[in-house]
Amino acid sequence: SDSGSDSGSEDSSLSDSELQEAFSRGALKPGLNVVLEERPKRRNDTSGLRQCLSEFKQQLAWVERLDVTLGQVVDPVAQSASNKDAVDPENDFQREMSFYRQAQAAVLEALPRLRKLQVPTRRPDDYFAEMAKSDQQMQKIRQKLKSKQEAMERSEKAKQLRAMRKYGKKVQTEILQRRQKEKKNMLNAVKKYQKGLSDKLDFLDEEQTSSQGKKNSNTNQRMKKGPNAKRRYKNQKFGFGGKKKGSKWNTKESFNDVSSFKSKVAHNKGPGKGGKKALNKRPGKRARQKMKNRAR
Repeated sequence: SDSGSDSGSEDSSLSDSELQEAFSRGALKPGLNVVLEERPKRRNDTSGLRQCLSEFKQQLAWVERLDVTLGQVVDPVAQSASNKDAVDPENDFQREMSFYRQAQAAVLEALPRLRKLQVPTRRPDDYFAEMAKSDQQMQKIRQKLKSKQEAMERSEKAKQLRAMRKYGKKVQTEILQRRQKEKKNMLNAVKKYQKGLSDKLDFLDEEQTSSQGKKNSNTNQRMKKGPNAKRRYKNQKFGFGGKKKGSKWNTKESFNDVSSFKSKVAHNKGPGKGGKKALNKRPGKRARQKMKNRAR
């Protein structure tokens, strides 16, 4: 069986007869990939790692190495350092937060040591770093960004205009539809009244009230405005005037008031009056001729 398994594990240089014999014995298994039943155990060779570290480690000052090995910083929420074994490696958020807190702890440890060694950790105010891209390329990028921004602004304005036109058209359509509906209802009411199906004239009252409301609004506007400057000047110069038509009509009070009535004056019977005929009497032809001769 061992020789059969060895022949089955060899490459395809075997003859067909040998392969058939191995297949009949069950030495050949289907498939090219070998399925492992258990995952291989990972080895943590601490001694081997320390030996490798001692081989390439150099005895230099810390300012030349700048290496800091620390655990994670204390969590301000939990008020305790999170255990590295408690971090789930399959949880991306926990894993990245552990890296972040470990780097934070290293920074908090390294900065005071650098200040103690008088190593500057801040960039000076006059620091100048040459850019990797030239000024011409940056100018092209700036123009490209500016053109994109202007295109976006134009697009936004066009969208706003389209929205305003759409809203205005919608309002106008609603007004026209309402007017057409009112007109249709009015015509239907008139037809019903003409045919005798209805004896109500409510539609006329509605029309009158609407027209009256418009008139009242116009009158109120005029009252608020008041007369113009020209009218005010004429009123001040000539007086306000007043009612002209029907000003001489009698009223009930004036008809009953007879205090200013004088019969002699009314009937032409005063001194030196000869009645109605005396008032209208004309001199004769001879008298007029004599008056003319005297005048000459």
